[in-house]
Amino acid sequence: MNTAAGPAEEMFAADEASRGLGIELLETGDGSAVLRMSVTASMVNGHGIAHGGYVFLLADTAFACACNSHGPVTVAAGADITFVAPAREGDVLVATARERTRFGRSGIYDVTVVRGDEVIAEFRGRSRTTSGRRTGEGS
Repeated sequence: MNTAAGPAEEMFAADEASRGLGIELLETGDGSAVLRMSVTASMVNGHGIAHGGYVFLLADTAFACACNSHGPVTVAAGADITFVAPAREGDVLVATARERTRFGRSGIYDVTVVRGDEVIAEFRGRSRTTSGRRTGEGS
C-alpha cells in the first residue's frame, strides 16, 4: 500500500459528503483502502448507538476508494452490510476494503469495519466501471 496521490485520493478529495463527516483516507493500494471515522453525537440514533447509515457510509466510502484505485471511474452496482456489534459516540471506526475479484467491468469488494480489534460490520460491494470521466479530466 502507498499514500501517493492517485485516482482514489483524487476521488476522495472531491467527496464532500464523506469528508464533511470527518472520514479520513489513511491508505490506498491496488484494490484496497483504509479509512477512519469517529462517531459523533449527531451520528447516534434513538437507541444511543451509531445509526447504521453512518456505518454503511464509512464502509461504502472505503469500497469506493478501493474500486476506484485502478483508475477508471467505478461506481456501486449494489452493496449489503451485516451489523455485527453496535458502535457508540466517541468510538473510532476503521474500514478496510479489499478487492476479491474483478471481471470485465465488474468487481466484488469486501469491507470490514472495526473498533480496535472488534468487528462492527461486514460489507460486500459490487462495482461497475463506467465510461465516465473524473472531475477535472479533459475530453
